[in-house]
Amino acid sequence: MGMIDDTARIASGAEIGTGVSIGPYCVIGPHVRLGDNCRLEAHVHIAGHTTVGAGTKIQPFASLGSPPQSTGYKGGPTRLEIGENCDIREHVTMNTGTESGGNVTRVGDRCLFMVGSHVGHDCIVGSQVTLANNALLGGHVEVGDNTFMGGGSAVHQFTRIGEGVMVSGVGGVAADVLPFALVFGHRGYLGGLNVVGLKRRGASRADMHRLRAVYRLLFSDEGSMQARIDQVIATYGEDPIAGKVAAFLRGQGRRPLMKPGRKSGRDKAEPDDDE
Repeated sequence: MGMIDDTARIASGAEIGTGVSIGPYCVIGPHVRLGDNCRLEAHVHIAGHTTVGAGTKIQPFASLGSPPQSTGYKGGPTRLEIGENCDIREHVTMNTGTESGGNVTRVGDRCLFMVGSHVGHDCIVGSQVTLANNALLGGHVEVGDNTFMGGGSAVHQFTRIGEGVMVSGVGGVAADVLPFALVFGHRGYLGGLNVVGLKRRGASRADMHRLRAVYRLLFSDEGSMQARIDQVIATYGEDPIAGKVAAFLRGQGRRPLMKPGRKSGRDKAEPDDDE
């Protein structure tokens, strides 16, 4: 059974599911929908046309559904949609979408947003994504499932990050990142495959060998980049795991494709299977 503190302010029109707990000094706007068994600890502010999925927990001073930080926003009823069973920690901010960007910012299920992380307008974030402390997503960013953004990392607007990616802390991402990749450096570069993440999700040694083959083919010195992209799509398009890289390449966003950095010390471009 939920509980609503006497100091909370819930506007007329808000929809509150069953078993929802709303702690002291929370403010809920008139177009907000909270799914069943959500828990707002205290001092949470939810505005705009915002939907929060069932079982999501929100910690103090989070601000969700505020207007987009975009000079192109015209004041329309754009939306923020947050999935089920997310964990949203202190001082997290998420903005609604813009009219020109599709009208919606969307977050999947079972995501963890650590202290001070930010999801900008028109972002599309997959499920089981983690943003560590103070990780920042600019507007129109796409993040695939099972991706981890390190603390203090920042993603440039209109950038795509594939599924299963690991971005190191305090790193800047201004180019599209292939699925299952590692990103190192203050100005991000590819550092090989996210082997640990792949193993945790049950990828076999054969899966990782095929992904490495895609990586090497794509960033070889033979022919043009477009020709190599076409070859990856033709060769691996039907593969159950490497095909996800092919599909990402087929999508071709507005940003260039992130490329590997030089091998040096611990930032090896090709980690061993046992790492």
